[in-house]
Amino acid sequence: MMKVSVVIPVYNERQTIREIVQRVLDTGLIYEVIIVDDGSTDGTREILKELENLPPIRVILHQANAGKGAAVRTGIQNARGDVIIIQDADLEYDPREYPKLLRPIEEGIAEVVYGSRFLGGARRPILFWNMVANRLLTLITNVLYNNILSDMETGYKVFKREAIQNIPLRAQRFDFEPEFTAKILKRRIRIYEVPIDFNPRDYSEGKKIKAWDAFEALWALIKYRFVD
Repeated sequence: MMKVSVVIPVYNERQTIREIVQRVLDTGLIYEVIIVDDGSTDGTREILKELENLPPIRVILHQANAGKGAAVRTGIQNARGDVIIIQDADLEYDPREYPKLLRPIEEGIAEVVYGSRFLGGARRPILFWNMVANRLLTLITNVLYNNILSDMETGYKVFKREAIQNIPLRAQRFDFEPEFTAKILKRRIRIYEVPIDFNPRDYSEGKKIKAWDAFEALWALIKYRFVD
């Protein structure tokens, strides 16, 4: 039986942190939940003080905001499970997808699984230009790394800890997704995509990624094609 670690990077998610943690626990599949708070100032930390009393939960605090990539890296470094799931705290991604995401690893056909928002799953139809940016960045990924991914920028990345433990990860912000993907593809680690449902939130609801992050992602894709 695989031990599954869920890494939840958190920054100012007071409205959703309780619910996402409960949804993760309700799956009944989790060995541990590692919540990395990246310098929240909205009261999230006070909620985490309560949650860390639950047995499977560990809370790690960054003293200052360093970015999602930094929080994810901290979570990965502290994970003890065989398989790691990255779970955003904003309810856009549904933990009920875990069985589907874990299946290719359980069946031995992949070391890394991406939950794709563009393979036919249900989704909330908003943020057209975000979709365009995601599609364009995925196309550039496929051109640079000779692949046929449908969703490089997905927040649902699931992987065997041993498969990535020797890969140097340096991302601080939202450039984690292209860096991770680039280095996985360069090493020819077996990757698999499965369709997921997706419920994106609008900027008025607290969505944090901005247009500039797309340019950082593009630079990361180009840079890591030639360096590591």
